[in-house]
Amino acid sequence: MKNPIGIISMQFIRPFAGKDLHYFQKAADLGFDFVELLVPEPEDDLSIADVKKAADDAGIFTVLAARVNQQRSIASEDAANRQGGMDYLKLCIDVAAELGGGIVGGPLYGEPMVFAGRPPVPRTDDEIAARAERTISAFQTIAPQAEAAGVTFAVEALNRFETDILSTTRQACEVVDAVDNPGFKLMLDTFHMNMEERSIPDAIRMAGDRIVHFQANENHRGHPGTGHIDWTAVMRALAQVNYAGPISLEPFRRADDRIALPIAHWRAPREDESDKLMAGLGVIRNALALAEVDQ
Repeated sequence: MKNPIGIISMQFIRPFAGKDLHYFQKAADLGFDFVELLVPEPEDDLSIADVKKAADDAGIFTVLAARVNQQRSIASEDAANRQGGMDYLKLCIDVAAELGGGIVGGPLYGEPMVFAGRPPVPRTDDEIAARAERTISAFQTIAPQAEAAGVTFAVEALNRFETDILSTTRQACEVVDAVDNPGFKLMLDTFHMNMEERSIPDAIRMAGDRIVHFQANENHRGHPGTGHIDWTAVMRALAQVNYAGPISLEPFRRADDRIALPIAHWRAPREDESDKLMAGLGVIRNALALAEVDQ
């Protein structure tokens, strides 16, 4: 299994601006094949041309991660929020196309909870059905535009504390199948799967060829190998569905266990994490190699 392995830009710094493009070379020096970059916003000091050049100079590529909020929700009851969601998905297509195509992954439906301060609310069956219909209809509209631009959306299920739209692989597969377009596929993240799936390997096998992006994250978002995810079993399942796409790491858990620390929020590194990043990368590469031997 020769899957490219990458690191998300938030590992180093957030927000990520033009002055931070030197981290592309750092990622390459650590042994990564790509950087998963948050989709640049119009107001960001980040030129797409500069991103392309920095990636080319470092010998890596980029995968894009969508940024959502309550005003970018295609599932919303509010028409302005739904339009904001569609406008944002079109922006994602434009940015990805300017980069040369590729993958845009994340909770593309919007509706964040924890990070937006939006608590889950009880809904009637009719309300639930309406939100599902709006979500699928919007994706059916936008997916052909992505496909025409050489872009693939990779929708992600998040755990129950972060969204109430898609929280399981089965739900995400149902949406991908309903959209039924090559421009709309699936991204899996083991951090969320650890909470919501009975079996991560079984969920991977169920997802099968719908998967176009995979995030290999520990149960506690630490560096791979420091938690309880069975990486050999996970990579064996990916091998069984012939997954050859990108695998990215998001080890946001810092070496900081102060009482009253808001672990849910991103925090800047407090130390040089290079050795830990290389060790975690080694865990994933070794698990991929074992899965290949096991086949």
